[in-house]
Amino acid sequence: MTTTPASPVPPPLQRLRNRTFDELAVGDSASIERTLTAQDIELLARLSGEAPLGNAEPAGDRQGMAQGLWSTLLIASLLGTRLPGFGTTWLGQTLRFLQPPKSGERLSVRVEVKARDATTRRVTLACTCTNQNGEIAIAGEAEVIAPDRSIERERTTLPEIRIDVGGNDGFERLMAHVRPLGSIRVAVVHPCDAPSLGAALDAHAAGLIDPVLVAPRAKLEAVAAEAGLDLSAVEIEDVPHSHAAAARGAELARDGKVEALMKGSLHTDELMAAVVAHDSGLRTKRRVSHCFVLQTPHYPHPFIVTDAAVNLAPDLQQKADIVRNAIDLAHTIGVAAPKVAILAAVETVNPAMPATLDAAALCKMADRGQITGGVLDGPLAFDNAVSIAAAHTKGIVSAVAGQADILVVPDLESGNMLAKQLMYLGEATSAGIVLGARVPIVLTSRSDSLQSRLASCAIALMLAHRWRSSPP
Repeated sequence: MTTTPASPVPPPLQRLRNRTFDELAVGDSASIERTLTAQDIELLARLSGEAPLGNAEPAGDRQGMAQGLWSTLLIASLLGTRLPGFGTTWLGQTLRFLQPPKSGERLSVRVEVKARDATTRRVTLACTCTNQNGEIAIAGEAEVIAPDRSIERERTTLPEIRIDVGGNDGFERLMAHVRPLGSIRVAVVHPCDAPSLGAALDAHAAGLIDPVLVAPRAKLEAVAAEAGLDLSAVEIEDVPHSHAAAARGAELARDGKVEALMKGSLHTDELMAAVVAHDSGLRTKRRVSHCFVLQTPHYPHPFIVTDAAVNLAPDLQQKADIVRNAIDLAHTIGVAAPKVAILAAVETVNPAMPATLDAAALCKMADRGQITGGVLDGPLAFDNAVSIAAAHTKGIVSAVAGQADILVVPDLESGNMLAKQLMYLGEATSAGIVLGARVPIVLTSRSDSLQSRLASCAIALMLAHRWRSSPP
């Protein structure tokens, strides 16, 4: 009776060793798991000399071209480093793309020895790629010449390659999109410092707004003189102080004389108190809420964080309005069916954690048609909301996990910290807008860049044009 020698025990994790032809047996296999990201697609495009993503063809077309090369590279990686490994000569490969992977999908890539020829050291391996749903995405065979000697090497960590998948031209593309819409008339409330006054004038110069400066004229002229700004081309509503400026701005919006409000150097509470006052005429059936529109090079598309500036500790009904406002904004910026992640610290419903109960209730409200226009899931921890790999590791199957368009935070403190972390550590560009009133409100911070202020004005412009035909 003869026995087939057992396959050698894999070396320690810190070292990689190949498998010579004599060590291979039919049925031996190796596998890896990888997630196809927008960075992968962009990198492959650049390596092939194609135009950067977004400049030539739709993302879906680029994915159709990139998926073959990406999956072939993964199989080649397995053949060249695991089975048989170092010293392998690749002769050929045939693949059938049954369900080409899309950005965000996680593939399990497996090769298995099907046949071996001792006279030529040729080995035929079955190759399969299975997606996170257990469906076979790619199937085929590879033929190689297996190495005839053992090679062992230290496992190394490759340097990280970062591609700006969001593109550095996001701001320019936004400006190009809104330019044909023309400007809107905006009440700029108490812009009595150089940054806010300069932003209003720059937005005017960019063709975004026709500003009405609502502030003490003498104070405006003093700020303009000191900063070297010209007020001759803009309208001024002279009021005695910031409180009066907020009230007058709300009146102009109520009377239809302006289509948006823009915060100047007064405090947010002062402006919002005038907007939500019972006699302001600006209230709707919804709670007002703030949305940050963010774009970071570390995430494949812009997304919304809400509410990080207005509602301190919203209850369930207020959160429902926060979600509805964010969905409306997503529709305005071109996301037809936004994926809404209701954030909490964990992914399971825990009675001791109110945020998880609210998340579950919001999702059920969406199931019952009380919240429409988007796809909701929660509770989701932040990592599972933005990373398919993290969601896959925790066994979360969701249409939202890893690809959220909207992140709904439990309260203002967590939302503000999240947004600021993304801006200062995640290289995110931002725009800030308040919805839920009869006009959009540009709500920016004193520390915001000019680009952020202009982007906020651009989004207010888009909302104002949309609301001309379907007012809130």
